[in-house]
Amino acid sequence: MAEIIQRDGTWSFDGDALRLTPGRDKNVGLLRKALGELVVPLGALAGVSFEQGRRSGRLRLRLRSGADPLLHATAGRLAEPHDPYQLVVESDRYGVAEYFVDEVRNALLLDQVPTDPVSEYLLPGPAVPLSAAAGDGVASFDGEQVRLEWNWKTEDAKSAAGTRLLSLADIAAVEWHPAVGLENGYLRFTVRNAPTKAPPKYDPNSVELWGFKKDPLMAMVAAAVQARLPHPAAAPAPVAALPAQGAPAAADDHDALLRRLRELGDLHRTGVLTDEEFTLAKQAVLKRM
Repeated sequence: MAEIIQRDGTWSFDGDALRLTPGRDKNVGLLRKALGELVVPLGALAGVSFEQGRRSGRLRLRLRSGADPLLHATAGRLAEPHDPYQLVVESDRYGVAEYFVDEVRNALLLDQVPTDPVSEYLLPGPAVPLSAAAGDGVASFDGEQVRLEWNWKTEDAKSAAGTRLLSLADIAAVEWHPAVGLENGYLRFTVRNAPTKAPPKYDPNSVELWGFKKDPLMAMVAAAVQARLPHPAAAPAPVAALPAQGAPAAADDHDALLRRLRELGDLHRTGVLTDEEFTLAKQAVLKRM
C-alpha cells in the first residue's frame, strides 16, 4: 500500500483504488471539503504525475474521459483549491510523492488499464439529496427533481414565476461555469423542448454566480445531476414506435403539454424568452400535441 499524508489531504492506494481525502488546512477548497473522501478505481485512471516546485510540489491524477460526472459537468473549469484530483506536496515529502507515482504507474501497467474514453461513469457522483446556495438562488436535487429557489438578488423577470421544479426526465444537459474576471458564472440546466438563449441572469433554468466563496458548491449539484443522466458516450436509446395515425394522445401527456404552453407564455410575457425563442419552443410543443 502506498500513502502520502499532507496538510492538503491524504492519498492512499491499495492496488485496486485510490482514496482521496481532503485535509483540514484553510487552503483546502470548499468543494473538496464538501465532496469528502473520493474512491477512484484504478480502471478510471489515465495517468498520474508529480510536479516539483521550490517550496511545494503537486500530485495530479488524470482520469479517463467520461469516467467522472463532476469533470464532465465542469469541463476542466475547477480552480486549483477545489480540484479533488490535485494534492499539494510539501518539499520534504517529494520522495514519498515519487514513490506514490511509481506504485500507481506500475499498477496501471500490470493491469493494462487503457487510457481511451469510457462509455459509462466509473465514479458515482455526489450523494443525494443535496442543496447549495450561491449567487441568485438555491439549487436542490433529490435524485429525481431539481428545485431552484430565488433570493432577493434575483432579477424580477426570472423570479416572477416563483420556485422552479425540473424533473430529471426533462433535463437534457447540465453545466457549471465559474465567474471569470468581469464575466459571471452559472449553473445551467438545458430543458428538453424548451431551448433558450437567455443569459443566466434571466434564464429561469439557471442560477447566476458572481464569483463568491460558495459558487463551487453548485458544481456538486451539477455533478449529482450529471451522474443520473444518460452518459454522453452511450449509444442512444432506440426510438419508440410512433402511435398509429389518429390515435389519441394520453390525457396526462396532453395536460402536461398544455401546462408547458402556459409556462412558455409566462416566460415570453416577462421577457425571459424573445419572440423568436417563444415561437420555436411553442412550435415544438404543438408538434407533440
